[in-house]
Amino acid sequence: MRAAVLEDHGEPLAIEDVDAPEPAPHGVVVETEACGICRSDWHVWQGDWDWLGIDAGAGQILGHEPAGHVVAVGDEVETVREGDHVAIPFNLGDGQCPECRTGHSNTCENGMPLGFIEQAQGAFAEQVHVPFADHNAVELPEGVTSVDMAGLGCRFMTSFHGLAHRADVNAGDWVAVHGCGGVGLSAVHIADALGANVIAVDLKDDKLAQAAELGAVETVNAAETERVPKAIKGLTDGGAAVSVDALGIAETSRNSVQSLGNRGQHLQIGLTTEAEKGSVSLPTDAMVMQEIEFLGSYGMPVSSYDEIFRMVATGKIDPSAVVSETVGLEDVSDRLAAMTDFETDGIPVVDSF
Repeated sequence: MRAAVLEDHGEPLAIEDVDAPEPAPHGVVVETEACGICRSDWHVWQGDWDWLGIDAGAGQILGHEPAGHVVAVGDEVETVREGDHVAIPFNLGDGQCPECRTGHSNTCENGMPLGFIEQAQGAFAEQVHVPFADHNAVELPEGVTSVDMAGLGCRFMTSFHGLAHRADVNAGDWVAVHGCGGVGLSAVHIADALGANVIAVDLKDDKLAQAAELGAVETVNAAETERVPKAIKGLTDGGAAVSVDALGIAETSRNSVQSLGNRGQHLQIGLTTEAEKGSVSLPTDAMVMQEIEFLGSYGMPVSSYDEIFRMVATGKIDPSAVVSETVGLEDVSDRLAAMTDFETDGIPVVDSF
């Protein structure tokens, strides 16, 4: 099968013919029909995240936001059938640990990040293997296409989990979103669907315009604003109720915390780069005195996917609105390179393998 294979960090992926996967007894093989190109792929392509124990080497197939149809089924699989149209979570759970059994499969004790480690080769390929398929292969409802699901991949799911499950977003709350890449635009769209008043922050006017189309009622161009937190506090008469760092750099994380009012909630979605190496200094004294909460969001439990599917079915959210373009497997390297200077808009999706 054809696959986009990592040869060296920061270098173009090689389009190669590699062996197609065979299903483990508990696994299935999915023919990939669409897979999002995510900033997390960019991080691994750059060689980031060794501080998280992730060190993808030569031969790794990236890609962790796939959807497609099942083409082969292991002998021990009970609920998934050949021909099923499925989505796959980016953090593959075993379905057996205490986290999985209590509805927190996104933080599985034995989780494997799809496309980031040798044991879980990714979906920038014609086919992808899904272990523990009864747990990880989620059947898609009628009307949700593979491209839609790729748009719903880790960025949309992480934003939804963060805003709907981790933070307390109420109708009319001010929610600030710092960074309007794929995950940030997803957060804008979701916060709007939940009834919040959304302020979008970015350096580029075209991304702010897209955020406004997705529901932001105010925008702040950080390149033209001396102090982003002061601007947000002015717009909200004291500070946001929830503020999201959708980028993961020190400046946006601190700006997010400092944009909050008393008892506000900071939601960290973006993961850090080589510059921060997993750690950012924060105004802890102010956080104590304002009783600010710091929350994280990592993917979404598979048991909660149906919440999104119901909102898609009723038109409350539209994952296709965040998909910016569909490209071929040969274009993945170019889209990853564009992310270095934040030149991608929305969520690009591979739909031709």
